Amino acid sequence: MIVVQTPLRISFLGGGTDFEDFYSSDNGAVLSTAIDKYVFIIVKERFDDLIYVNYSKKEKVPNIDNLEHELAREAMRMTGVEKGVEITTLADVPSDGTGLGSSSSIAVGLLQALYAYQGEMKATETLADQACQIEIDMLGKPIGKQDQYIAAYGNLRFINFSNEGITAEKVYLDQDDKRRLSESIMLFYTGVARQSSTILSEQKANMSENKDLLKDMKKLAFKGRNALEEGAFDDFGDILHQSWVLKKQLASKITSRQIDDMYEAARKAGALGGKISGAGGGGFLLLYCTNGKKDNVRQALRKLRPLPASLEPDGSKVIFNYRR
Repeated sequence: MIVVQTPLRISFLGGGTDFEDFYSSDNGAVLSTAIDKYVFIIVKERFDDLIYVNYSKKEKVPNIDNLEHELAREAMRMTGVEKGVEITTLADVPSDGTGLGSSSSIAVGLLQALYAYQGEMKATETLADQACQIEIDMLGKPIGKQDQYIAAYGNLRFINFSNEGITAEKVYLDQDDKRRLSESIMLFYTGVARQSSTILSEQKANMSENKDLLKDMKKLAFKGRNALEEGAFDDFGDILHQSWVLKKQLASKITSRQIDDMYEAARKAGALGGKISGAGGGGFLLLYCTNGKKDNVRQALRKLRPLPASLEPDGSKVIFNYRR
């Protein structure tokens, strides 16, 4: 039996510049962090030759082609596991429409677990790249590549995208600043689940006309990294706000009157900045508050469910490996 733990993530700045349509001509840059909320993948050998996949439903099929779970199906194909296996996916938060990158975390975790099941350990970069291949090339998802890389690498990262390749650089903060950053993050579930593919498809279609917006958002990613490294945390909160103002212009359903009201209530209560995590439209509202007014923000958003979260140093990893 193999058990793999893969973190979810918060994308702070630069989202949208990780689409190949953008970074093939203008290099992309994203500031993102793994958080201490996870998806777990369990892979176990079966006595028979059937394939079992357990998630929000249970599948029992004779071969890979019959699997409805797209990520499990393609991960099995890519890793060469063809039969006689049971796969279970579990998550700390609902995996549909929350904006915390759960789909990519599942893809990375499945690859990690299925390789470990066969006694193989793949490089982190390989897991991230193959997860991108599955989601974007094989399944045609209208997404970028930041989520797969932060899920595989973990930690607080500045991820660069170009035709020459993708690099995931650590953002080095001392322990006090890491703690300060973790304590400044607030997440609230908006109560709205959404299909990110609809929003991202529009965003992808608008890529050419949004090039200048995306370039400005990339600049803010660099400014945000510098602010953190310099300990300018209030500046970082303001940069998040500037980026959210730009992001809302990328597609028509990134925000709504309901979301705007939540965000403005939080800002009036003392939050310095924030955004809807992920594609937008719903899921989790990310807020940044460092000025001792977190209780005021909680009160302003008391109807929303909070999700405590801290920075996670590790990426996808095997936490249990029992072979006989």
